[in-house]
Amino acid sequence: MNIGLYQSASALSALERWQDVVAQNITSGGVSGYRKRTVEFSTQAAGGWQLDPSAQAGADPSQQALFPKASNGINFTPGEAQPTGRDLDVSIQGEGFFQIQQPDGTVTYTRAGEFTTRPDRTLASGAGVVLSDSSSPIVLQSDVSKVTINPNGSIVQNGATIGHLGIVKFADPSALIPVAGGMFLANPDTVPEAVAKPVVTQGSLEGSNVQPLREMVNLVLISRAYDANQRVITNADDQMQKELDALG
Repeated sequence: MNIGLYQSASALSALERWQDVVAQNITSGGVSGYRKRTVEFSTQAAGGWQLDPSAQAGADPSQQALFPKASNGINFTPGEAQPTGRDLDVSIQGEGFFQIQQPDGTVTYTRAGEFTTRPDRTLASGAGVVLSDSSSPIVLQSDVSKVTINPNGSIVQNGATIGHLGIVKFADPSALIPVAGGMFLANPDTVPEAVAKPVVTQGSLEGSNVQPLREMVNLVLISRAYDANQRVITNADDQMQKELDALG
């Protein structure tokens, strides 16, 4: 049996997963706070006799064939902060996430600090309500006075502190579950902890950490690898057809 045929088919499946990830990165590269999706390649051993039970008798189980395997991950390297001049745009310097309460009560986490206010003056993002350190919404004063957000996350209006941005971190960010809009969900067993000394910058937004040129290069690499494995499969198929014709 031609193990190489199955190895190439496995490689094509892994390349398709990589291509999906690259396409998602390119599509979401303009989303504030988006974190690049990654693919890690490894090999999985399998004995030839496991693929062909008829060859199991007398086969050496220690003889293994290696098959490509792809697993998804997330790159949490910070993106570049871009100045916007808006009072309610905030970027985090260093580790941490903003807490956003979704309409259904679920709390999500994001690096995107593009905030606005609702009619009731509650501080919110495009997706939900921003939570303070006390896990309660932050409500701005009803007048139109300037809002100042200090580097430690405290929000000041008319000389009085009216709230504090709750910024949390996770011991293992890779355990977070990515959702739409650059948001993340925490597993039930993953407990966030407050960042002791957060540093934020008012009037700027953190961009995604996607490098478009790198992703375009990845597309070229995927295309070449895909073509190479397709040729292997075609050659193996042609060789088997010749053998069948000779036997026929």
